[in-house]
Amino acid sequence: MVILAIVGGLVALGVAGSVMRGVEESSGAGYPDAEYSLDVPKTLLGGRYELAQDLSDSEDARRIEDQAEGASGYKDTKAAVGQYSLGGDATKGTLVVSGMYGRFKNPDRTRESLLNGAAAGEGSQIAVPAQDFHPDGADGNTVTCEVLTKDQGGTEITVPICAWGDGNTGAAMTELTAATMTLDPAEVDLDKAAATAARVRSEMRKPI
Repeated sequence: MVILAIVGGLVALGVAGSVMRGVEESSGAGYPDAEYSLDVPKTLLGGRYELAQDLSDSEDARRIEDQAEGASGYKDTKAAVGQYSLGGDATKGTLVVSGMYGRFKNPDRTRESLLNGAAAGEGSQIAVPAQDFHPDGADGNTVTCEVLTKDQGGTEITVPICAWGDGNTGAAMTELTAATMTLDPAEVDLDKAAATAARVRSEMRKPI
């Protein structure tokens, strides 16, 4: 389904365009050591999703790095953006991760900025406000999830977004299928979405 790929691109663009909002308000605490990076692996979620596009060198990804360069609260930032298809077939589902790694003073601000970026995408509205979760596999870090609705060619679709942030990595993730896009936003299982995001984090986050 072409719409899945289109939505993925819009999510990536929204995050890239707004990731640095509020940077100047970051905590004054010192920068952590660089201990982890984000990989864009060939598969995610135990092989269920296959990499369709590694967008880490795209114009939008470079915008993340450019905005972070010299900004308060971020050092040595590199983008990691990938679009995945369910079983190699985008008509069945797509998963998009838009993130970055480096040295971040304020992980909470990173997480909030990623969600703000996704919500700021053209045609997007927040249908279910952000909620915090602490799923297994997140190493005690908070995963925040919300549900957007997006106008796509006159059709309103449901888009759950989850984001994490820690001292070295931060990313926003959305998983979409033909079935979930038509759900009432209130019916989206955000606990499950947060658990999925934590698993994606564990598969992408690699020791340096």
